[in-house]
Amino acid sequence: MAQNELNAVVQERIEVTPGLIVIRVAPDGWRLPEFAPGQFAVLGLPPEAPRCEGAEEEDPEPKTGKLIRRAYSIASSSVSREYLEFYITLVRSGGLTPRLFALETGEKLWLGPKITGKFTLDQAPAEANLALVATGTGLAPYMSMLRTILHDAGDRQIAVLLGARHSWELGYQSELITMSRLSPALSYLPIISRPAEEPLPWGGSAGYVQDLWRGREIDRVWGRPPTPDSTRVFLCGNPGMIDDMVELLAAEGFREHSRKEPGEIFVERYW
Repeated sequence: MAQNELNAVVQERIEVTPGLIVIRVAPDGWRLPEFAPGQFAVLGLPPEAPRCEGAEEEDPEPKTGKLIRRAYSIASSSVSREYLEFYITLVRSGGLTPRLFALETGEKLWLGPKITGKFTLDQAPAEANLALVATGTGLAPYMSMLRTILHDAGDRQIAVLLGARHSWELGYQSELITMSRLSPALSYLPIISRPAEEPLPWGGSAGYVQDLWRGREIDRVWGRPPTPDSTRVFLCGNPGMIDDMVELLAAEGFREHSRKEPGEIFVERYW
């Protein structure tokens, strides 16, 4: 496979909002490797690929002849490998996302043949409860986890704490609500930071995702508080949120995980 060959095709493109898309990318003539939920793959397009309407000018412009590549967390289940699903936000001044947003179903792009990343459930005990905390498209790796393990969750409790500015930016909301209704293991806790901008009155939680933790929302839905002994906390998204959550968790005895010093907090920073 040539290094710059466009080796994959957009199987489906779903516009969540004008600045959020879900795309399913299928390999063209090759098989996807096995991967663990929470890992990421690399997408790429050539500089001459068109940019979407409303994109800002690039500064500096990318060099011709070299693919523009970025890593994105996989949102699809690791069980079925017909395609990889990605949940992507538009960065209007960015190099790649305006080009990805311009793609239509059936068009080609580059998909890295290697899938990697350590933001996985492998190092969390199988019986541990899971608190999956995200902002925006930081939800993507959790969707892969839930789609893969939720049917066999056993006695563990899983909570998704998701923050966004507006209700229409709460990705996968219908699926998460359905999952939580069908599975007693899952609790879905969304929150928005700009309720005054909603077209209809917002009846849910308002503030930042950290406020769900401060407000002990998990205690309410689980019937008991999460502790370092019982729970592993995953953090993905805005670095400011992650820093705040690590500080909150540290005050409760949670430690950030590393290879040298195992802990109860697992972190994936998106930028």
